[in-house]
Amino acid sequence: MKLFFRYFFKTIRIILGPPILLINWITMPKGVIRPEDAQKKLDKETQDMILYQFKTCPFCIKVRREKKRLSLNIETRDAQRNQLHRSQLLEGGGNIKVPCLKTTNDQGEEVWMYESNQIIQHLQEKYSVH
Repeated sequence: MKLFFRYFFKTIRIILGPPILLINWITMPKGVIRPEDAQKKLDKETQDMILYQFKTCPFCIKVRREKKRLSLNIETRDAQRNQLHRSQLLEGGGNIKVPCLKTTNDQGEEVWMYESNQIIQHLQEKYSVH
């Protein structure tokens, strides 16, 4: 039965993935325009952030859209097809669950956030233009 569900959901992803990505591409939000100095400072702040994701995961798409809307230069890593990234996600965060944002807190400790709404809230609170 487990094998059935695996192939069932894999088939659904194959069928729905391309239309989801096309709609996402067509409706992608524009990024925030900041002064060059402010954007460079922001890029420096986010240079150590990593978003582990699957390309067609709706929750990952939701986080990537917010990342684009806020003009954040956060590295994305494919944990679905890249075994190295997948093992880093499992080793560091403890789960193969996406989206997952790896950040470093003020004390220098790695923080692994797994819920899309939590990730988006964190990004908005820290980087929204008011």
